[in-house]
Amino acid sequence: MKRSYLELEDKIGYAFKNKELLKNALIHRSFGNEHAKYRKLNNERLELLGDAVLDLIVTEYLYKSYPNALEGDLAKLKAMVVSEPVLARISKSLDFGQYLMLSKGEELTGGRERNSILGDVFEAILGAIYLDSDFIVAKDIAMKFLKYPIEHINENEDILDFKTILQEYSQKEYKIIPTYQVVSEAGPDHLKVFEVVAVIKDDLKGYGKGKNKKSAEQSAAKDICKKLGVKLYETL
Repeated sequence: MKRSYLELEDKIGYAFKNKELLKNALIHRSFGNEHAKYRKLNNERLELLGDAVLDLIVTEYLYKSYPNALEGDLAKLKAMVVSEPVLARISKSLDFGQYLMLSKGEELTGGRERNSILGDVFEAILGAIYLDSDFIVAKDIAMKFLKYPIEHINENEDILDFKTILQEYSQKEYKIIPTYQVVSEAGPDHLKVFEVVAVIKDDLKGYGKGKNKKSAEQSAAKDICKKLGVKLYETL
């Protein structure tokens, strides 16, 4: 275990003075179901702290980096940067999953690769770093992994709300709101596939498919956005 911690610290780029903080950051609440000693000891408190620290780190970075951006744009961008998919992707790149202390049941159901767990553990480890050092160190570590996702936010299609992006663009450019219509519905109830068309004007349409109407509409909105070359934030 000590060797594993050293490997993990090397990946993070930070050596803990208090190794117990790192250990606590890796204990999922399910572990306590099978180990009485850990019934009340898990990473949720550190996750709460790390979430607050991360929020300030990202907000400060965006505020300083994009002086011309409006408050609403900064708020939406911050929400996407600190979202589960982004944080989970970072955790996967650092192999955080292999160091987690999980219950057997959680492990058998894919807990080491689950985005919700991996997003939480990133925040827990950041909270642990903050307690073990200070805000400046925590910020330097966090931004080492977050700077690229921030600067390439338009490429993170899994976290973009294309319907909102398209609506704002359409209102600004054409003074109208896009409409959506289901054009086909196929498959049994548990495996439905919906096809939706999004329309701004008669000659400007986008098509998308999904397991439900909402995901199909997102896909259709994305199709139009790509056809128009719409960027998330023109001011960033």
